[in-house]
Amino acid sequence: MYNFITRLIDSPADLFSETSWTQKNKTKPRLAGCLIGSTIILSMGHATAQNYTLETIAEGLDTPWSIAELPNGGFLITERTGGLKFVDANGLVNDIAGVPPVFAQRQGGLFDVILHPNYADNSMIYLAYAAGDEDSNRTTIARARLGDNALENLEVIYGVTPTKRGGGHFGGRMAFLSDGTLLLSSGEGYAYREEAQSIENELGKLLRMTESGAAPTDNPYPKESPYVYSYGHRNPQGLVVDPETQAIWLTEHGPKGGDELNFVEKGKNYGWPAITYGVDYSGAIISPYTELPGMEQPVNYWVPSIATSGLALYQSDAIPGLKGRFLVGGLKAKKIVAVDVSGATPIETEPFPDVSGRVRDVRALSDGSIAVLFEAEGRAIRIIPNT
Repeated sequence: MYNFITRLIDSPADLFSETSWTQKNKTKPRLAGCLIGSTIILSMGHATAQNYTLETIAEGLDTPWSIAELPNGGFLITERTGGLKFVDANGLVNDIAGVPPVFAQRQGGLFDVILHPNYADNSMIYLAYAAGDEDSNRTTIARARLGDNALENLEVIYGVTPTKRGGGHFGGRMAFLSDGTLLLSSGEGYAYREEAQSIENELGKLLRMTESGAAPTDNPYPKESPYVYSYGHRNPQGLVVDPETQAIWLTEHGPKGGDELNFVEKGKNYGWPAITYGVDYSGAIISPYTELPGMEQPVNYWVPSIATSGLALYQSDAIPGLKGRFLVGGLKAKKIVAVDVSGATPIETEPFPDVSGRVRDVRALSDGSIAVLFEAEGRAIRIIPNT
């Protein structure tokens, strides 16, 4: 465990004296070394308005957080305040009953919704949410069968340990791997940031479990912390698995600066708060280090922060020039950023300049369109390629 010394400085620029890093293991799927911050290539290129159309999926939502595509053309949308909406293929919105109680204070509430890989056969969905109260709460997973406008056979299968106090930094994104195991991102609880460096708890971690919430035997720390897959994370709210390579990609919020896109590997330490490219909100230094031995560097990071939330990998040919790029939602930046990591240096573009709002979630859909949730605006839209 590192001792973290916080000191006030006249300018946060002192933290950014490290301007480059050496790429390790160039065989990693899609992984690219990059020059940090000012040296990343930024392109303002974008898809033209003739290439796509914007369509409203739903409006009047209460702080929407996650959207999941259903096989029948409809959607499930979570609201952080605790609502789960079903939007049918014709745009009709219905409430889904039976959602478990959530701790909906500050950043807490109902988070992600995803489908079981065999949803077509079992109608099973998974919900991540904050459970508990101000004094004792945790990121939790429940699963249930989606019935007619109600959840059936709801079962709480997992809760992050230990519980924490307060309403900050829950993480809350999920994704399935091809082996049937389930990933969950866990925040470090804001006031507990040093716990991200300890493998003996589940705060500030990427966690892996079976579909029923049990610990797999092949996780990297079966004795110390059987659910931990990687550690040293701050507040990860973007998670996607490449279906072709099974590579795991994650975005996480930095403090003031230092949002990250990470390629996640089993048992690796991603540094928070021992290394960071951000400073505290007061301007105080969190750590004087941007790199240390045994800690992974981000594939890309943002200074100033864009407030990363939602992450998709676009694999369709429907929108020219976008295939193979990551789509990163920006709450603070109020836009979608595309990141190409196929070359030696990540390249950022802003493919949809007329799509503006606090982007909480972004999903690549099966037909080549893209679903986007705007948190403050309470709206879900679809970016539809023109054919």
